[in-house]
Formats: sequence, structure tokens, C-alpha cells
Amino acid sequence: MRILFTFVGGSGHFRPLVPLARAAAAAGHTVAFACPGRMVPAVEKAGFPALATSPPGGAPPDRLPLSAPDPQREERDLREHFARTGGRENTPVLLKLAGQWRPDVVVRCEVDFGAALAAERLGLPCAVVLVLAAGGFLRPGVVAEPLHELRAEQGLPADPRLRMLAGDLVLAPFPPSFRDPRFPVPDGTFAFRQGDPRPPAEGEIVYFTLGTVFNTESGDLFSRVLAGLRKLSAPVVATTGEHIDPAEFGPQPEHVRIERFVPQESLLPRCAVVVSHGGSGSVLGALAHGVPSVLLPMGADQPHNARRSLDLGTARLLDPVTVTPEDVEAAVSAVLADERYRQAADRLREETNALPGADAAVPLLEKLT
Repeated sequence: MRILFTFVGGSGHFRPLVPLARAAAAAGHTVAFACPGRMVPAVEKAGFPALATSPPGGAPPDRLPLSAPDPQREERDLREHFARTGGRENTPVLLKLAGQWRPDVVVRCEVDFGAALAAERLGLPCAVVLVLAAGGFLRPGVVAEPLHELRAEQGLPADPRLRMLAGDLVLAPFPPSFRDPRFPVPDGTFAFRQGDPRPPAEGEIVYFTLGTVFNTESGDLFSRVLAGLRKLSAPVVATTGEHIDPAEFGPQPEHVRIERFVPQESLLPRCAVVVSHGGSGSVLGALAHGVPSVLLPMGADQPHNARRSLDLGTARLLDPVTVTPEDVEAAVSAVLADERYRQAADRLREETNALPGADAAVPLLEKLT
């Protein structure tokens, strides 16, 4: 069987697909990724053939001042950038790529709307991998207008309930209890864990990251958070991303290490707390190891993940716009001192460990054909 995995966006949309692609390849299936041109090196480095859906990445992103979280702005970006523009541009590209590569099944990230339209046009079964863990950000009402418009442009029948969003199979790479019950996953969703079962993390490291997109839109947030973390006695590891030079933050005390990138899987088993923006990958990565968080949500699905983490008792929340170094020091110290945060996070780790691995989803993909 030939399986075409597709995603838009960056690493946070690619990584949830990787365990499935590896499991499918291990089962003897032929896999490839259709992805933005700037992500081709990352896909190939992970060991997969990559089919670019856009030109290679250009200039580094601009460094932007931090904006106050604005849910309406973020939903507008999802509607106009991902659904309307992305769907309109990606659909013909994917129709062409699929015509050349001839997949039997398409597996897409949940915001790759162009892949959903292309698969339907070609009569191909399409599975959806959720990448917005808590739910609530992608709602039918947010993207209905452009998707109805694009369906008409592609000559597809009306879909008033937008069943296209769920495709033929929904795969959820996170523990079901993390999903906000106000935004349940579709019936029949198959939940799986992204890696091997993990023991509880054992270490004292405080890990700080703002991800790979919002890091360049964070203004002076790095400096403020680092100033607070420097006051801790615990060892601190901070990652800035490829477009921010750690040297710009000046000399650091011996217990603080700043790098562009550190493999998360090598660090999380030695962590006590993760300080992050609340992206799905960062939050779920920490919880998979039973590590609680201090969260500074800035946009996209981050506020939804932050609220759910607060509900579950696995994190403390801070306002990225107003947070002071003293606030950071106090929040991290409180999480380190209160065992209830780690206990709550460990319950999510145990739930994750109890899920089937990605290999269990491969027979479900096979049945789609």
C-alpha cells in the first residue's frame, strides 16, 4: 500500500505524523510526505521521501514584538491563512502530486484542508491526525465559509456539516482525558501514543522553550523569563530556535545553558518542570514523561492547551505580556515545591503509556482501502 502523509505548517504539524509513518514503513508499506518546501530538509532528515508543495524557505522570519493574545485574530488566521489561502493553493498542488505518486491512502494533519479536498476529488480514503490537542481552536464555524467556497470551486458536493474535517478515520496522538470535554473528538477516533512507554522523569532540570514559530514573535519574553529562571538553584536549559542566537542574551551563570536546539526526547527524562508557550507538542511531550509545566500561551491553540492543563492540575499559567522575572521564579518554584503538579502530570503519563502504539493504527489505515 502507498500512503501519502501531508501537513502544512512546521514541526508541530510534522512530528505527530512521524510515528505513524515509521510504523507504516515497518509494516512494509511505501510512504512519502507532501509538505511545505521549507520542511523538506526536516522530513528527509527523519528518513522519508519529501514532495514539496511550495518553494523552499526564504529569508528568516522577522523578529516581532509580543502581542497580547487575541482569540479573534488567531481564528481569523486559521480561517484565512490555513483554510482559504492554504486550501486554495494546496489543493491543485496535491492533486498533481497525488496523480504522479499515486497513493492508496492520504493521511493529513488536521489543518491541511487542501489535502482533504484533493483526496475527495480523487476518491481516495483520507485519515486525519489531530495536532491541536485540547480542541476548541479548530471549530466548524471558524472555517465553514472558506471550505464551502473551496468545495464549490472544486466541484465537490455540498457538505453542510463539514464531515470532511473528520475524513474516513481520525487518529489522536494524545491521551483522551487531555481533550477539553466541551470539544469532544469524533466518534470512532483512535487514540495512540507517539513513542514507547516512558518511566517517570527523574531529574531537576527546568527546561524553557517557546517552540519553533512563536519564538520569533515573542519580543523580550525570552529575556524576562531567563531573568527569572536565573534566580533558581535548579539547572536550567533553554532553547531559542534556529533563528535566535543564544549569544544575544549575554553571559549566563553556570547553572543556565542556552542552545538553539536540544532534542526534546533527550532532555525531558531529566526534567522537573517545563516552561513553555503551551503548544501541543511541548505540553504533550512533557506530560508523556510525567513532567508538569508553567505556561505562557501566546496564540493559536496554546490558550486552549493552557486552560486544559490548568483544569487537570498539571500546570500554572502566566500572562506573557505582563509577566515579570519575579513571577517566573515564583511560579516555577511553586510547581517544584508542590508534589500535586507532578502527581497530576504522572496520571497523564500513565494514561499515555496505556494507549496502543502507532503500529496499532496501521491495520486501520489498511482497512480504508
